[in-house]
Amino acid sequence: MRIEEKILTNGLRIILIDTKAFPTLTTLLLVGAGSRYENKENNGVAHFFEHMAFKGSKKYPDTYVISSTIEGIGGVFNAFTSKDHTGYWIKSTNEHFETVIDVLADMIKNPLLKEEEIEREKGVIVEEINLYEDTPYRRVSEYFERLLYGDNPLGFDIAGTKKTVTSFTRETFLDYIKSLYHPKNALLVIAGGLNKIQNSKFKSQNNKEKFKIYLKIIEEKFSGWKNGEATSFIPVVENQKAPQIFVKTKKTEQAHFCLGFRTFSFYDKRKYALSVLAAILGGGMSSRLFIEVRERRGLCYYISTNREFYHDCGSIVTQAGVTNDLEKIKEAVSVILNEHQKIAKGLIKKEEVRKAKELLKGRLLLSLEDSQNVASFFGTKKLLEEKIETPEETVKAIEKVDEEEIVTLAKEIFVSSRLNFALIGPFEKEKVSNFLSF
Repeated sequence: MRIEEKILTNGLRIILIDTKAFPTLTTLLLVGAGSRYENKENNGVAHFFEHMAFKGSKKYPDTYVISSTIEGIGGVFNAFTSKDHTGYWIKSTNEHFETVIDVLADMIKNPLLKEEEIEREKGVIVEEINLYEDTPYRRVSEYFERLLYGDNPLGFDIAGTKKTVTSFTRETFLDYIKSLYHPKNALLVIAGGLNKIQNSKFKSQNNKEKFKIYLKIIEEKFSGWKNGEATSFIPVVENQKAPQIFVKTKKTEQAHFCLGFRTFSFYDKRKYALSVLAAILGGGMSSRLFIEVRERRGLCYYISTNREFYHDCGSIVTQAGVTNDLEKIKEAVSVILNEHQKIAKGLIKKEEVRKAKELLKGRLLLSLEDSQNVASFFGTKKLLEEKIETPEETVKAIEKVDEEEIVTLAKEIFVSSRLNFALIGPFEKEKVSNFLSF
């Protein structure tokens, strides 16, 4: 890969990544805006504005014009909102790069935010919230983070609530854009076979000159984007002293739960060891928990362990869907906690660690066959951690992790004062309160 960084005069950061693959590319605009920058009154505005960006801009006045422009060049597009950033992406052949940048820049710089579109979209988002309520597999992880972070905005639902989103006006969005949508709070990543472009503007140019043309087009389209002072988020203050439990009593065909422990931020160098630890526990079909909970006991259909990192905190969490039987759920929780304790006691094999590291390395490298994953890999690290980390550097960091580091980490984080458990199912909290004997 060839990687080049550039900062425009207005502060917008650019990363160009030539994967030397197909003549296609992903253009990804990341903004340092998400639900953790909200408050109780405007919770859901980050996600709502992500929708509104596609509802029309000065040059592309409605959804149909935007979609037909992108699809008319054979492209696909979408967006996403997370707790700490929002992304807008378009995948296309690289010969249509100028059109892609023109659409993306106009959507972000000049959204129309028509009142009638806002009112119409309120109904769409309410139904999206209803969808999540009817999807316990997804919803339980939101309850888990609410349990961890409570009234801090990091504990808010990304989609907001029906009450908040139906109260939004055009002014809500204008205030929100003013507070966070600035070039200095954003990053544009273009990844793909950049030098394979056949557009007439790039014809007969060498690779270095082609990169200059890409940058010139970007500067032309984003030059009018004005800066401001970005709003900061409220840091998480953690003072948990004992295990915490949240139960959503709801009629379901399967009980879904998240069991996890507080950890640390993405600035912590132990994040690679935590990733290996998560892979050992529930990183695949040969992981400890998949074998013990599903294969040997038949207690669940799905089970996996992942880790989540933010600027100031993090967690490692196992999620599973278990049969609606309190004794079976208790057994599954007991087995999961027992496997955590085994690792904390040093019961771990070199071969197990080697396999987990190979799993992480392989999945990372396989994911980078897709230009969208390449753009996301480089872009999110640069936006959130303010650094470029290559796949090779990530692989080396994973390879350095050893058994001693994993055991030391497990001893520190697998303690009752860090333990949290969220469950959705047809049970009362009182019936679940004795599950966490640790």
